Amino acid sequence: MDNTLKDILERVRELFYKYGVRSVSIDDICRDLGFSKKKFYEYVSSKQELVGKLLEFERRNFEVIFDQYDFEGINAIDILLIVSKELGEHFRDISPSMTFDLKKYFPEIYHKHMDDRIEFIFQKIQVNLTKGIAQGMYRTDLSVELVARLYIRRLMDLHNPEFFPAEKFSFRTLFDVMIDNFIRGIATEAGLAYYEAKKINLNL
Repeated sequence: MDNTLKDILERVRELFYKYGVRSVSIDDICRDLGFSKKKFYEYVSSKQELVGKLLEFERRNFEVIFDQYDFEGINAIDILLIVSKELGEHFRDISPSMTFDLKKYFPEIYHKHMDDRIEFIFQKIQVNLTKGIAQGMYRTDLSVELVARLYIRRLMDLHNPEFFPAEKFSFRTLFDVMIDNFIRGIATEAGLAYYEAKKINLNL
């Protein structure tokens, strides 16, 4: 991705989070960036295209977590904890209210974004569950597909502002609690002992 476009998207993300997606206009963005509209339109032709590129950028930032680590041979619980840590650092500014704006004012783009993200996560969590069962960390009586779908459902619920008002709950807090409950629900006795020891070592 072009470095200038990347800088634009990172700044737009901050503006959207601070002021709301609907409230931030192209004029506001250009003024904040110190760009003329002519220069800005060299990268995106409309606010709709801008939102689409921003969500694509968000997906790539999420997927790159799995590119940065070689998970071969690593304990399945460690993988969940690594991903949890990275998500907390990369997506600490995600808020239910921002998600609500995207869903309301750019529904087609938002739903396409969510479909792509869900499919990616669904595949990855199934791999993790299968690995954990083989390692003796997760229970053998689990339905991999069902548990993966429940995981996706919980993850989506984190972005529901009616359940989790942005002013009360940060994404990091919600995600950490979700992961803790998720692991406790699927772990074997050995897996739970490993998880508890890992939490102490990491001061979680």
